[in-house]
Amino acid sequence: MSRFRLAIVGVDHPHGSGWRDLLANLDDRIETVALVPRFGGTTTSLEECYARLPRYDTVDELIAKAAFDGALVALPNDESPQAAISLARAGKHLLLEKPGAATVAAAEQIAEAVTTAGVAFQTGYMWRYDDAVARLRDMVADGRFGKLINVEMTFVTSDARRRDPQHYLFDRDTSGGGFFNWLACHYLDLLLYVTGQPVVAVTARTGVFGGEAIDVEDGGAAIMDLGGGGIATFIGGYWLPRWSGEAHWTLRGSKRWVHWDPGVAGTGGVLEIHGPQPQWYATEERFTVPQDATPGYGGRNGVRLAEDWLAAATGGPPCRNTPTSFVDALRLIDAIEQASAEARRIECRIGPHGR
Repeated sequence: MSRFRLAIVGVDHPHGSGWRDLLANLDDRIETVALVPRFGGTTTSLEECYARLPRYDTVDELIAKAAFDGALVALPNDESPQAAISLARAGKHLLLEKPGAATVAAAEQIAEAVTTAGVAFQTGYMWRYDDAVARLRDMVADGRFGKLINVEMTFVTSDARRRDPQHYLFDRDTSGGGFFNWLACHYLDLLLYVTGQPVVAVTARTGVFGGEAIDVEDGGAAIMDLGGGGIATFIGGYWLPRWSGEAHWTLRGSKRWVHWDPGVAGTGGVLEIHGPQPQWYATEERFTVPQDATPGYGGRNGVRLAEDWLAAATGGPPCRNTPTSFVDALRLIDAIEQASAEARRIECRIGPHGR
């Protein structure tokens, strides 16, 4: 059986080397055959095993001259849409670094091109493939929370000074937004996936709260009304004065509540489950995901994401990240930005989608 022929578009992306390390786990099924460096043609992070691959200056040149089945696109948000659309229209399967676009309109154009072409689509929201996330989603779907009252999300990480305020991630024209586009998007996408409920209203405040005068928001807070009558909250930002991070969820229902900490040392994440107390015996559980040593961006979850994409590209079902869920993540970010800018509650209906 021949290997899937992959082209990589975007070498020096912040996640570029992580993606290449991840895909190396599947080198029995994936062969990288071509590069489009972009980023001014720089290759400072390129591994030597890829150094002699054919290189092309543009996506159009790649399509015209190279033989390949699909592409990993890891580009700034202002460049991703045109590259993704051209590849999809050429019948190439698409693995797209998140968030994939700076605007909802651009994301919708990508989704339309992918759907019309019928190519396999996957984007980099890797938490959809996490074992603890699967447990949480099953609990919600099975009604084990009772009525889902509240989802509380926190995601705080190292500040903009340590990330270089001059980086394109902090340039509004290039990236479209800041912390919410680059990091909060993971949990906003996951909220729709885990709860299976749409967000029907948003109140928010975003801005620059840290010490660096950057062009985009460095974080903020959002309150999101869920379609089932519950409420979700998110707070996070580039706010810590060293290379560090904290990220966790609490889900509260009428019948149980659960704390999820994906960063417990020596594990792949822990769920602390607190259930009802029928008669005199309270339900208490601890679900621990085994520690993951898989190399590459996203580790074990990233491999599962890539495997799902390969399966979809060879006739399998659509990936857990769909063109519609990809657009919904950006729609939710837009609603948060609008609610903050206008200092009011924004009514909407966003998501959910995916299996």
